[in-house]
Order: sequence, then structure tokens, then C-alpha cells
Amino acid sequence: MEKYILDRKVYIFMLFIFTVFSGSKLFSQTVESDERALLNVDEGIKFSKDSLFQMNLRFRMQNRAGFNSIYNGDNLGVEQFEMRVRRLRLRLDGYVLSPKFQYYIQLAFSKADLDLETGDIAQPVRDAILYYTINKNFYLGFGQSKLPGNRERVISSGNLQFADRSIANSLFTLDRDFGLFGYYTLRTKSEAIFLLKGAISSGDGRNASAINNGLSYTGRVEVLPFGVFSNSGDYSEGDLEFEPRPKLSIGMTLSENQKAVRTGGQLGADLFQARTLNSIIVDAMFKYKGWGLMSEYMSRSTNDPITTNELGDVRFVIVGKGMNTHVSRMVGPKSELALRYAFVVPDASIDTYLDRVDESLIGFTHYLNGHRIKVQANIGYRWLEGLYQIENSGNSWTGMFQVEFGI
Repeated sequence: MEKYILDRKVYIFMLFIFTVFSGSKLFSQTVESDERALLNVDEGIKFSKDSLFQMNLRFRMQNRAGFNSIYNGDNLGVEQFEMRVRRLRLRLDGYVLSPKFQYYIQLAFSKADLDLETGDIAQPVRDAILYYTINKNFYLGFGQSKLPGNRERVISSGNLQFADRSIANSLFTLDRDFGLFGYYTLRTKSEAIFLLKGAISSGDGRNASAINNGLSYTGRVEVLPFGVFSNSGDYSEGDLEFEPRPKLSIGMTLSENQKAVRTGGQLGADLFQARTLNSIIVDAMFKYKGWGLMSEYMSRSTNDPITTNELGDVRFVIVGKGMNTHVSRMVGPKSELALRYAFVVPDASIDTYLDRVDESLIGFTHYLNGHRIKVQANIGYRWLEGLYQIENSGNSWTGMFQVEFGI
């Protein structure tokens, strides 16, 4: 086991070093589509002064209304209503002095985005990162941003085909962190493209104030065997572009968060003792003629997930595995139907504290202006303790209506 962990650490470290220090002039363009500064945008407001300064200003909001209905064995009455502004964000990006020196800032203002639903301290800063572009295929980042983790998490919440991300993402994602990031695009003589991504980060998550004595190492490889997606569609859900030829992206992430202090690594409550967490993520995106398929598998492990204090209170690392799969079809030029099935299975070491959960949803989206302005409706069922426990007490129905509006 120790040799396996060591080998994985070496792999992640070597991948990051290769990402940061590789360079080539054989390739013509960068196809990165996760978080980075955008200089040429058709929407939003642009300010510029000669070639020394540029700022793009954009905003978006998600307004929603929904319900949750708990099954108690007798009826399926509505237990909760949700009516709120789920997200309200302001994005500023551009460059200073030269297009090589780019910045990306994202601020949040809704209660959920400020983390005030789970904590007492407002957290308005979601992203604050500086980028240095070495060439068209290679750039570095320093600051706070999304780690190169599971695909659904790196996809912007404004580009989702369901109102929320899956339960698998909520428990096993890597999320945001502060550190040094590296991105490199490798184009072969054929259409195939390799994307190499790496990060060395604090491991404590966004806006962390504590000083930790361990770091987090993340490495990711993506393969696009049939070339680039239209309009960066490998990081946007649904085939709005109606890809005329099959497009596929396969990704794998390995991460080790040394001496982590939170139950989910970069997320969750504080542990009573630090633990080293290892994560494996494999995902894929496929699109062709209006059909879309996205699937991802995530797992997290640690040697001893249970931590206790002097009073006997227990806090545990969320270890186990999860999977999330979407199948979608454009049923018109601007309308889409999508299905989701996702599940999480806790490791046996924590199954006393955490149940298996499965969820299935069907969604309809009407795109008025792509993902920027759209109307979404989802309905689904979530059940505990296995697929055959359809009428288990504690299961729930959920429904959601959401409007996305932004520039």
C-alpha cells in the first residue's frame, strides 16, 4: 500500500513538472476551456486603453423555485419549498501591460455562494488568479481557482444542463484551492489532442485562513482523439452546436491532499486530526448531432477516516466512490431533454455515519441565447440504501424551475 501511494505521488509530481516546464512551437492554438481569462468575448462590457489594459465585465444570475417531498410510508407531502437567487456573480477578466499578463476575478453575492448557509463568515471571492501566457499552448496561473478535477465541477455552473450538480460531485469533488497551476496543450500530427493540467495548492480550499503543514498535488490528462469540440464544448453540457462529426474527450485526474484538515479535502467541516487524502477521477464527454453523453467516476480514500476529540465527538473523511452519468438530446434548435443517474457509495469504514444515495432526474432546457439565457425545469427522485429501496422512509422527490440570465 505504501509503495502504491508513493508511486502515485511520483506520477502526480512528474505530470505537474512536465506541465509546467514543457514547451513547444509545433502547435498552433490553445484549446483550454476551463477557468482562464477570456480576452475576445462577444458578450459583456469591454474596457480597454491602447495595448496596456483590457477588462471584460460580465454578470449572471440564477433565480429558482422548487420543492422537496419526503416519503414517510404514508404519503408524499411537500416538506420544503425553495425560492431564491441561487447564484449572483460578477466576473472581471482581461490583461494589464500585455496580453501575456492576464487576470480573472469572480465575485459572488447570493447567500449560498457566500457560504452563509453552512458557515458564519461571508466568502465573496470565488476566483482570484493571475495568468502568464508563455505561448499559445502553454500558460501558468497563480492564485485561487478550480483545481483540474472532475469535469462537471470544472464546467461553469452557467453551462450546466441541470439546475445543480450531482450528488457524486457534492461529496467527491476537489473544488477550488489556492496555488500554482499549469496548463499545456499537445497537438499531434493527426487530429488527436492531449491536454496536460497540474496544480500544487494549499489543500485547504478557497479563502482558507489557516496555515497547513501539507500541500495538495493534482495532475490531470485529457485526450481528444477526434480533435477539438466546437465552441469549447468539452466543458459545456449539451450539444448545442450539433457537432457534425463525433467528438470525444476522456480525462483522468489523480490527487493527493497531504495532511488535509477538512472532511472533503478542500470542502467540509474541520477534522479533529489531519489526514492524507487520495482521489482518483475518470470522466468522459461525447457529442454528435445533438446527442450528448457525459459520465464521471470519482473515489476518495485515506488510511483512517475517523477522527475524534476528547469528548468523543466524531468527524470523518468522506471516503468511498461515486458516479454520475448524463444522456441528452436536442429535440429542437433550442430545446433539450436530459437524463441523469448518479450514486454515491460510502466506504465500509464510514457506512455507520453515511448512507448510500442514488438519484435520477429528467430535465428540460430551452436555450434563448445559448447557456447565457435559458429556462430549465428538472424533476427527480432520490433514494437511500440501494436501488431496490424505492419506498424507503427518507426517500424524496424533487422539482426545480430555474432561469439563467447573464451577459
